[in-house]
Amino acid sequence: MEINMLASETNQPGKKNANGSAPKWSPVKPPKKTKKAVVFFEVEILDAKTREKLCFLDKVEPNATIAEIKNLFTKSHPQWYAARQSLRLDPKGKSLKDEDILQNLPVGTTATFYFRDLGAQISWVTVFLTEYAGPLLIYLLFYFRVPFIYGPKYDFISSKHSVVHLACICHSFHYVKRLLETLFVHRFSHGTMPLRNIFKNCTYYWGFAAWMAYYINHPLYTPPMYGDRQVRLALIIFLFCQLGNFSIHIALRNLRPAGSKTRKIPFPTKNPFTWLFLLVSCPNYTYEVGSWLGFAIMTQCLPVALFTLVGFIQMTIWAKGKHRSYLKEFRDYPPLRSPIIPFLL
Repeated sequence: MEINMLASETNQPGKKNANGSAPKWSPVKPPKKTKKAVVFFEVEILDAKTREKLCFLDKVEPNATIAEIKNLFTKSHPQWYAARQSLRLDPKGKSLKDEDILQNLPVGTTATFYFRDLGAQISWVTVFLTEYAGPLLIYLLFYFRVPFIYGPKYDFISSKHSVVHLACICHSFHYVKRLLETLFVHRFSHGTMPLRNIFKNCTYYWGFAAWMAYYINHPLYTPPMYGDRQVRLALIIFLFCQLGNFSIHIALRNLRPAGSKTRKIPFPTKNPFTWLFLLVSCPNYTYEVGSWLGFAIMTQCLPVALFTLVGFIQMTIWAKGKHRSYLKEFRDYPPLRSPIIPFLL
């Protein structure tokens, strides 16, 4: 007992040994922290159609994202850059998101992904600019009645009807607005889309623009049945819906910080045009259809009415898809909302 006490005293600072010398001070070393062993993953990528093994990745970090795995896959297959890759857990399943983390997926330490080639890709901005610049220029060619459209005696002769000039202003305003929104407002969740879509989309927009412009700017064009009253009412509808559409685009833009892919439930803001969010999931489509309905009433032109109908059908499909996505992703999503038309559709 005494020996233990003496030993403890000699280890205290300031104490001296029997010979008068200071004892050697040896600080207590903290216990070493044991490092957790990192469990690396093995990833094999198979062709979704043939089941052929395309790539095997060894020692993949467990916190690697699908985007990083795509980049690793590109190193062995440069012809398939990341934007044209679709990786899935099942050959016929949905594509995994780029931000999905490997260790959070329902896979073991040896993960199997199925690859599908999405084809050549092009940026959304390029597609939208091409889609919208075409109708703007095509309509103006008919409006100014350039040669080889209506006949030599009508070349570069403007229409005598004021509604024709107003229609050109409204049509041009719509597509200039779309071009500016593409450049400065929209934030795209996906950077690219298949290259083939640009031909399909341009055929739709450019073709309808030429068809509408041909009849509205035709020398034999007949003004609306109810004259200026019909035109003024249609102009009010058109401008109201254009402002509403722009307001919704701004509200949607403010939901997503620049460079992120976060999704939130859109709610009305102080802007009265956004109050339509109380009843509709995609009011931007509602306002878009309203704009073209106003343009159809203004011009009283059958091709415009058909363009409005086709656009309404397509936007209804998009709106229903987004509405289902909102309901699936957000449990507290407002139940009163409809996809595109309040209480109906």
